[in-house]
Amino acid sequence: MNKELDKIIKHIKDMNGNSSDINVRYFNIHKEKVAFMFLESVANDDKISNFLGKSLSISVRSKKNLFENLFDSINNTIPNSKVKIIDNYDDIFYHLASGFTCVFVDGYNKAITLETKALLDRSVTEATSEPVLKGPKDCFIENILANMGLIRKRIKDPNLYFEETKVGRRTKTKVVIGYIKDIADEEKVNLLKKKLEKINIDGIIDSNYIKELLTDNQKSFLPRVISTERPDLTAMGLLDGKIAIIVENTPYVLLLPTVFADFFNSTEDYYTKPFNASFTRILRYIAFFIAILVPPFYIAVTTFNMEIVPSSLLISFSIQRESVPFPTIIEVLILVISYEILREADTRKPQIMGASISIVGALILGEAAVSAGVISPIVVIVISISAVSGMGFNDPDITNAIRIWRILFMLAACLFGIVGIVILFIIFITKLNSIEVLGTPYLAPLSPFSLKDFKNSLTRFPQQKIKTRPTYFNKKNINRIGSDK
Repeated sequence: MNKELDKIIKHIKDMNGNSSDINVRYFNIHKEKVAFMFLESVANDDKISNFLGKSLSISVRSKKNLFENLFDSINNTIPNSKVKIIDNYDDIFYHLASGFTCVFVDGYNKAITLETKALLDRSVTEATSEPVLKGPKDCFIENILANMGLIRKRIKDPNLYFEETKVGRRTKTKVVIGYIKDIADEEKVNLLKKKLEKINIDGIIDSNYIKELLTDNQKSFLPRVISTERPDLTAMGLLDGKIAIIVENTPYVLLLPTVFADFFNSTEDYYTKPFNASFTRILRYIAFFIAILVPPFYIAVTTFNMEIVPSSLLISFSIQRESVPFPTIIEVLILVISYEILREADTRKPQIMGASISIVGALILGEAAVSAGVISPIVVIVISISAVSGMGFNDPDITNAIRIWRILFMLAACLFGIVGIVILFIIFITKLNSIEVLGTPYLAPLSPFSLKDFKNSLTRFPQQKIKTRPTYFNKKNINRIGSDK
């Protein structure tokens, strides 16, 4: 940095193209030029006027060591813990863009920065994408410190570590890794840190950028990282030995390593009776396979494998399809694509318009298509069962995976019938079994098989019987109840 105040100010303004939100104020202390700079768009002008202005107006006793005396005056007068000295232009502009105010003294090649952030974040509200009937209603927001606080108030353990780094050459987005030191696998934590260090990109706008960049070359339609807005789910994951990634300016926290079974569990499972939660979990597994396999099975039995259907039912299918001019696969694809278009339109439109889209699409167009003989009633039933089963999952990634695998199974059934479905199902299971997330097998605890972990994954045991954490995340300090060692 230059020592001349005017050149420092000019250089910073030139760095930002002399943006309109840069504000600089000058004054003299012991006839020495002093200035403070802030960005009006992200800083609170009232804080600066009420605290910083008054502090700087206090007379410094000696002109000697003016910069150090000024730093002591600010540090002792303003009740702000984030006061420090920096000495390069990149750090200065990063702090300015983060809502800090920088104080410069003529003749010194460094600056004093103190936090004067404006409140640009919304307050903590109820979760919208992961609603529950019972349980906590708060959710993460775009403020990274508030998100850390929502986790801290649930886990008051000194072993809960938060380690910060910056990702993105231009955005310099804060990314915090959270884990419980004596529970999380140290190798997985170090591996995740190395992956974050290798990210070389202009900017990180949302946590989904991190999620995409962290995935290895293992191609898979199914998600491998949980993205949640619920602090209670994050706390549960940390207590299981998972690692949380909190990204600045996004209300979604990432949890990993993740296994396939995690997407069939819900935080609400632990707020209801074990029997009810177990029944619901089993229903989710059934719904997943119904959503994927029912349309291709219908295509197979009406195209290749008619012998496995009772004669009376086959005659009913034939009568219903008598006036339909398309092959079964075309008929099913028309309805599947129509449903996906309606679902996408319903997702993107405001809530007030969603009901009208559903009425027009599901009732008017569907009934008209059946009456016109374009599609048969049995196909409407088949696709409706598949669509409703897919609605049991609120994670968009798992929903999109169901959509893709459903179409792949339909094409396999169209070409090879039941044999094609069986072959693709074997490929599907093999693919899942080949995936690892931070060294954790994706199909754990089914493969490698662990009876204790599998039973608590498929069903939900009473709390007093869940004595250990999942061993596939970490094998140290696995006791939940009883000894901590």
